[in-house]
Amino acid sequence: MAHPTTARSIQIGLAGLGNVGAGVYKNLDTNRNLILQRTGADLRVKRVAVRSLTRPRDVEVPADQLTTDWRELVADPEIEVIVELIGGIDEAAELVCAALRAGKRVVSGNKALLAERGQELFALAEECGMPIYFEAAVAGGIPIIQVLQEGLVGNHIVSIHGIINGTCNYILSRMSQAGLGYAEALQEAQEKGYAEADPTLDVSGWDAAHKAIILASLSYGFWIPADRVSVEGVQKVDREDIEFARRLGYTIKLMSVIRADEQGRVEVRTQPSMIPLNHVLAGVSGSFNAVLVHGDVVGETLFYGRGAGQDPTSSSVISDLCEAAAAVIHGPRPNGFVPHGLYGSPKPIEETVSRYYLRVTVEDRPGVVAQVATILGARQIGISSIIQPEDWDTEKEVTSLVLMLHDAQLGEVRAALAELQELDCVRAEPVMLRVEIL
Repeated sequence: MAHPTTARSIQIGLAGLGNVGAGVYKNLDTNRNLILQRTGADLRVKRVAVRSLTRPRDVEVPADQLTTDWRELVADPEIEVIVELIGGIDEAAELVCAALRAGKRVVSGNKALLAERGQELFALAEECGMPIYFEAAVAGGIPIIQVLQEGLVGNHIVSIHGIINGTCNYILSRMSQAGLGYAEALQEAQEKGYAEADPTLDVSGWDAAHKAIILASLSYGFWIPADRVSVEGVQKVDREDIEFARRLGYTIKLMSVIRADEQGRVEVRTQPSMIPLNHVLAGVSGSFNAVLVHGDVVGETLFYGRGAGQDPTSSSVISDLCEAAAAVIHGPRPNGFVPHGLYGSPKPIEETVSRYYLRVTVEDRPGVVAQVATILGARQIGISSIIQPEDWDTEKEVTSLVLMLHDAQLGEVRAALAELQELDCVRAEPVMLRVEIL
C-alpha cells in the first residue's frame, strides 16, 4: 500500500469496548508505529462509546475519551471513521446509518447486523458514498472477505464449505476426541472461554449461518434472505453418531455450505455434517476455523486460522481501519458489497441434494430392514450400505440400524423420515446427517 512521506492523522470513534473493542484499542496502541510506517496513517482513537462508565475493563482508557452516547462520535467533525462493535441489530443499524449519513466511513464486525440488514445498509452506503468494511464479521482473523472481494475477483465461485463457528467446532472436537457428551463438551467450552454464558446463538447454528449469508452474498451478487437459509444446530449430536461416523471413516463438523446449481440457484445452509476423515477439513480441531473456496479459475483454496477471540478478530478490525485510512488519504475505491447480477434466486432447501447418514432405532426382529428399505425405495432413495452392529444393542431386543444413502433431495428424505417414524418397529426419532463429498 503506497503512503505519503508525511503522516496523516486519522481520528477514530470506537463504539463498544467489550472483548473485541478492548483488543482493537490495545493493539492499535501497541502497533501504532508499525501501521504508520506501512500505511502513512497515524490511527488514533479519539472517543469511545460504552454502556457503563464504571464497568471494569481490560484496557485503561482516559476518562475524557469515554462517553455513554455513541451519537457524540457521529457528531464529532474530527472523527472520520466509526468502528461499530456494540453487537445486536437495531441499535447497531441506527448507529451505522447515522455514521454513513454524517459522511463517515464505517468498520463493523457485526455479522448478525449485516446478514439481517445488509441490503439496506449497503444501499445507504452507496447513496452516501461512504463504504462499510466488515472483514471481522466472518471467521475472526482469517481475511476471507478480502479474498472474495479482491483475491478471487476474477473467479466464478463454484462453492464454499466452511467451519466458521469456533464454539461448535470445539464442542464437536471434544466429543470426538475425548468421548464427551454434548453437555460436558459445552460446559468445558464455557470454562475455557470458547462459549458464552448463553451459547444459544452459537450452538443453534445461527452465528455460522449469519456468516454464511455474508459470504454467499459477496460470492453471488445478491442478498440471501435469512428465511431462505437452512439452519440446524449441534444440540442433538449424539456420541453414538460420532462413533458410527468414525467407524464409517468420517467425523462430524458444523458445516456451512454455499453453492450454485446449474440453473444458478444458490443454496445456503448450515448443519452438522459428516466429513471424510481423509479430507483436510476433518483435521480442523478446537476453536479453529477453515474456509474451503472453489473458484472456476483458481480451483480449490483453503483458508485456516483462529475464527474468534480478542486478538484474531481485532486484527481484522485493524486491517479494515487501515483500508478506511487509505481511502481517506488517497481517495475512495470500491469496498463493501458490490451487487454483480450473476444470480439472484435462492434455491429451495427442500430441493438441495446430498448423500445422507441415517440411524434408526428399531426392534431387533425379522422384516424390519425390509420395511425401512420399502419406504426409502418408494421415494427413489437409494441405499449404499446398511450396518447393524452386533456390539451396539442399547436395550434388549432394540438395535441401531445405520444406513448410508445415495444422493437424494432433502424434501424426499424428510418425507421418508416422517413415514419411518410411524412404523411400529421404530422406537425413537430417526437421526439424519448430511454427508459432504468434498
